Amino acid sequence: MGRRREARQAALQYHFWRDLQRGAPERMDDFWEFLPVKPRVREFAQPLIDGMNAHLPEIDERIRRYTQNYEVRRISAVDRNVLRLAIYEMLFREDIPPVVSINEAIELAKKFGGPESGRFVNGILDRVKDELKRPAREAVRPGTAGASSPSEARERHPERSEAEPRDPAKLS
Repeated sequence: MGRRREARQAALQYHFWRDLQRGAPERMDDFWEFLPVKPRVREFAQPLIDGMNAHLPEIDERIRRYTQNYEVRRISAVDRNVLRLAIYEMLFREDIPPVVSINEAIELAKKFGGPESGRFVNGILDRVKDELKRPAREAVRPGTAGASSPSEARERHPERSEAEPRDPAKLS
């Protein structure tokens, strides 16, 4: 399993634990003691956990918007926390393409949820994706957020233009 998938799984487990305990552990180290992972996994997981905690009200509001006939608490704990993780990534982690967040969430839902979890999670996240104001298949590089095209990003930050991918057809 890849480092990022393992980190997402750890973040999901943290929030699942948090839901069952009705609150976060007193010390984050208690969680990492319970679920020891490699430092590189923890390095990617910790910002996911912290970001989900920081933005939980906004994330849950987004879930409420797309699950009109459900209360957030009535959604299974696994599905609820898979949605929270993916929505956090889609809204607040522009370095992760939304389709990656959706695909990873579907895999987590299939692995840990019920028989319909993958389909349920996919349906909700697809609606979230449709409202995003950024490309679904690309990460937004630092300093290019808000640019409508790579050329606009280069105009805003000419010092970064060498790092832009180039179209081979235009090089000839």
